[in-house]
Amino acid sequence: MPLAERLRAAARRAADELKVRLLGRDFEKRAAILKERYLDLGGDPFGFDVGTARHAAMVIAFFHRLYFRTEVFGIENVPEGRALLVANHSGQVPIDAAIVGSSMFFDANPPRVTRAMVEKWTATLPFVSAFFNRVGQVVGVPENAQRLLEMGELLLAFPEGIRGVSKPFERRYQLEPFGLGFMRLAIETDTPIVPVAVIGAEEQYVSLGNVKWAARILDIPVFPLIPQMFVPGAQMPLPTKYRVHFGEPMRFRGGPDDDDTVVSDKVWLVRQTISDMLRRGLSSRRSVFL
Repeated sequence: MPLAERLRAAARRAADELKVRLLGRDFEKRAAILKERYLDLGGDPFGFDVGTARHAAMVIAFFHRLYFRTEVFGIENVPEGRALLVANHSGQVPIDAAIVGSSMFFDANPPRVTRAMVEKWTATLPFVSAFFNRVGQVVGVPENAQRLLEMGELLLAFPEGIRGVSKPFERRYQLEPFGLGFMRLAIETDTPIVPVAVIGAEEQYVSLGNVKWAARILDIPVFPLIPQMFVPGAQMPLPTKYRVHFGEPMRFRGGPDDDDTVVSDKVWLVRQTISDMLRRGLSSRRSVFL
């Protein structure tokens, strides 16, 4: 065999091996399962498009499998049918949401689409809002969340909101106060809550604080001061090792219109569960990057 042909054959083998390492051997089968589900539903009222999501998954696979080298624990705890994933939020940029979503696609059996609740202000961003819709994300208002759960979807909520994702480095892995909305939603729709602890995102961008005047000028919630952003070629997040822990489902009874003090006690249980999961996960990891 001529040398040039041998080189081409070797390049093809290397490309095939990289594809398998990134996407797995069953990527097309997983995408087909999702396509069949949404065909059976007659489409998605929020604009989710399986084709767009498939291509997005191919991109995020690089970060999930190679860059952050995500380890996933307890994913079998996520029940079939509707469920509410409740996770800690961090990292300045919501990469953690994408990693949780990719875990449910690449590591769960069968694969699931994770419908994340995004901040309302993202709907004002040109192109971004349309892309979010096509990959399954929806604006985080109660009406949208309730309808998705009634459709049997898997919902991802970050009760810390923008306070969690934008916390300074000195407060890493310290949970901000949780909102009450997710608990009222779970009770009203009789949906199990799966606590999720994400470890690794806190260190991907080191924020020294919020530049409030810049946030006001740009009309965005926060403008984090991240030194690495000013280093040429260092705008990518640091290659921290992600660890995603899925806890056992939690069910709560009561009325969705119960007094705030009653709902707060139930929210505290979820928050404390995630805090304990973070503590255990942090105590068992060898380092931020390994």
